[in-house]
Amino acid sequence: MEYKILAKDGRAKRAEAITVHGTIQTPVFMNVGTVGAIKGAVSTDDLREIGTQVELSNTYHLHVRTGDRLIKELGGLHRFMNWDRPILTDSGGFQVFSLAGLRKIKEEGVYFNSHIDGHKIFMGPEESMQIQSNLGSTIAMAFDECAPHPCTREYMEISVARTTRWLQRCKTEMERLNQLPDTVNKEQLLFGINQGGTFEDIRIAHADAISEMDCDGYALGGLAVGESHEEMYRILDITVPHLPENKPTYLMGVGTPANILESVDRGVDFFDCVYPTRNGRHGHVYTNRGKLNLFNEMFSRDMRPIEEGCQCPACRSYSRAYIRHLLKAKEMLGMRLCVLHNLYFYNTMMTEIREAIENNRYAEYKAKKLAGVSGNYKDR
Repeated sequence: MEYKILAKDGRAKRAEAITVHGTIQTPVFMNVGTVGAIKGAVSTDDLREIGTQVELSNTYHLHVRTGDRLIKELGGLHRFMNWDRPILTDSGGFQVFSLAGLRKIKEEGVYFNSHIDGHKIFMGPEESMQIQSNLGSTIAMAFDECAPHPCTREYMEISVARTTRWLQRCKTEMERLNQLPDTVNKEQLLFGINQGGTFEDIRIAHADAISEMDCDGYALGGLAVGESHEEMYRILDITVPHLPENKPTYLMGVGTPANILESVDRGVDFFDCVYPTRNGRHGHVYTNRGKLNLFNEMFSRDMRPIEEGCQCPACRSYSRAYIRHLLKAKEMLGMRLCVLHNLYFYNTMMTEIREAIENNRYAEYKAKKLAGVSGNYKDR
């Protein structure tokens, strides 16, 4: 990856990351398609139309169904899902630790049962890299342990030390895989993951340690798992300066528009979250005047679009009243239109963020945007 910082405004970075599958303009919000599709009947053609730069899929879920070996046989994930832009694959670590009811963590990896049918699975650093190599994603994430929140300091120190050793094994295995003749993507990139919960000194020491390992990018994991927003921002404030500024910084699983705006201000430039799609499937849509719940009776006769001036597929053609009717009637089109609008809203916000940083007015933009998106919808 060639990562170039184009502008800075305080700690906020405006950069571009050049990959084998195209250039990523950052800050960027990666649209989450866990099993190779965005929930809500959204196609890859739709993603191109709404300005999606990066699609994110999950190693664990694709491994248990349909299977990474079959996807490799069919040409890799890009070809399988008809997507010609960058894909990031999560390592599967978070799912192993959050979905598996019974698991045994050992130095070699994790033994657990599938949440689909209960069959026994082993996943360690090498297995995660092999699955991600079979998928052929642009960016692979290192296999790590997302320690429970809260946990003891003793447990966190043991977990983080093991995650560091696992990162070295991931690097070694990826280097081997990228040299094999039948590898789908020989230019696959690896991001390391910083852990440490809300223990400041553990976070800093781990950031320093993994920075020396020269990964293609660095993520902050184990946040937005139960701690307050203020705690998360505190950890970003003290940890991000210990990660290489000349590499992408990725805050995993975050977040709300406000979370993103605050985190950009702290030097983060990659984001992903299920909020826009999950909320959209339940009729909750984002606007610059706050969030709407389209199930509310107040929208039953409202012939305005979700947000006036929005150029998403939903707002260009349909009213709040009609979309509410679809949702109430449990027609899939209602869910699909809400998801498209929310993803368009997020993608457009990231474009605005990039422009604000370039023009050295990010503080002004952030304050105005936060005032608009915070809280419930405010009509004229």
